[in-house]
Amino acid sequence: MGSGDWSDEERSRLRSDSVASEIENVPETGCLSIVVLGASGDLAKKKTFPALFHLYRQGFLPPDEVHIFGYARSKISDDDLRNRIQSYLVNDKGSSTEQLDDVSNFLQLIQYLSGSYDSEDGFRLLDKEISEHESSKISAEGSSRRLFYLALPPSVYPSVCKMIKTCCMNKSNLGGWTRIIVEKPFGRDLQSAEQLSTQIGELFDEPQIYRIDHYLGKELVQNMLVLRFANRFFLPLWNRDNIDNVQIVFREDFGTEGRGGYFDQYGIIRDIIQNHLLQVLCLVTMEKPISLKPEHIRDEKVKVLESVLPIRDDEVVLGQYEGYREDPTVPDHSNTPTFATIILRINNERWEGVPFILKAGKALNSRKAEIRVQLKDVPGDIFKCKKQGRNEFVIRLQPSEAIYMKLTVKQPGLEMSTVQSELDLSYKQRYQGVTIPEAYERLILDTIKGDQQHFVRRDELKASWEIFTPLLHKIDDGEFKSIPYKPGSRGPAEADELLERAGYVQTHGYLWVPPTLEYPTLQSFIFLVCGFFLAIYAISLRIFP
Repeated sequence: MGSGDWSDEERSRLRSDSVASEIENVPETGCLSIVVLGASGDLAKKKTFPALFHLYRQGFLPPDEVHIFGYARSKISDDDLRNRIQSYLVNDKGSSTEQLDDVSNFLQLIQYLSGSYDSEDGFRLLDKEISEHESSKISAEGSSRRLFYLALPPSVYPSVCKMIKTCCMNKSNLGGWTRIIVEKPFGRDLQSAEQLSTQIGELFDEPQIYRIDHYLGKELVQNMLVLRFANRFFLPLWNRDNIDNVQIVFREDFGTEGRGGYFDQYGIIRDIIQNHLLQVLCLVTMEKPISLKPEHIRDEKVKVLESVLPIRDDEVVLGQYEGYREDPTVPDHSNTPTFATIILRINNERWEGVPFILKAGKALNSRKAEIRVQLKDVPGDIFKCKKQGRNEFVIRLQPSEAIYMKLTVKQPGLEMSTVQSELDLSYKQRYQGVTIPEAYERLILDTIKGDQQHFVRRDELKASWEIFTPLLHKIDDGEFKSIPYKPGSRGPAEADELLERAGYVQTHGYLWVPPTLEYPTLQSFIFLVCGFFLAIYAISLRIFP
């Protein structure tokens, strides 16, 4: 079956399957086994296990139902793995007794097995251990839930998936399931991604496959649909008649930091733009889905991706920071971009003519990720304030999560002068005491619930690679050269020139400053102290009139 055939037939089947599952509404009562493959690697230690720990602390992974298996080639013991990940869960020095007890109890849920990724012996042993755990929980065969997290390089996905399918599946269907989570990068171009999809698709059905993009788990990214479709004043503005351009930006103030050899295989486009920023673009530009069902949302995302025009050579700027090649793991003549600014154009009724500027880079002058929607100039500028800048709607994804609108207001005082200010929703100030969950926590929990809304579907993945593959092949073939730029700068000057040609107007003299809690907290403390002494004074008057 060709990939085109898959798109139509499989999407129809997915819709009917989702309806059927809602009708059946089979309760999930079997125990849950979570298998982290690649358990001794950095991704598992820094992201996967901490996410599982936070879900455990919040009660989403009950200890009487859940058991966690680590699997890797390293010859280590259960305690070795527990010791390796403990420091990533909490800070021993600043942690309470309760937190340390939670860590200790969580670590006891983890069991480690060593084995190869391409032979049955290790996976047969893994299946045996999982089955014994299920039996100990008096879980009927086939009613249990098995989740396999592949914290591994994509090169071993096919062999690992084959071993899981051969050795570790549920034996029958009594309300249980087997699901796999696969990490990016999912391929290097369209051909490799389709090949990988075909190999995994021959072993698992699409509802069993969860292609994770952690950006879709970020709080502000998840807020996009609510902002766009639950607020009346955005509906008439969100189109080419009012919006001049949109920037989706990812900036880091550090370089590859010892990951040069790995990064050089992919570059900034494969690492950040083709997946993270493109997923954000879909949520910014998609039409309203007919419901919040995962397939309806993902259908609209695919429509947007299929409407993106081929990337023009004159709307691309690539850069590489000076010193990148000094990493001994990076080839001396590497052309791999560590910076890219790319303009995408969407050929549909809502967005024709609006440039969408995707910009990502390492070793820049700041660290942030944000969406910046710039509106067109106000016609008939009677206040002569055009030079101050345009109205902008900004969603700051990280750090200091915030949503704010840049707008022109009157400068306080006797004169009629204008200044740029903002309407600001800063999460730390507005939602005091609320902990924003990490993206991996949310996405792992969604996988357990069987909600694929925030995961990438196969035809969506294919459409995203179709956009970038021609450009990536030109870079790989040396037809596109990366321009050197100094670490700590904004990137190549040519990138700013491209933004100016695209119509972006930079605001000069305005800087958004995240609100601080220090002053309100100090003020509250002073009021509290004053109130305490006033109360003492009042009591003393009653006692000693």
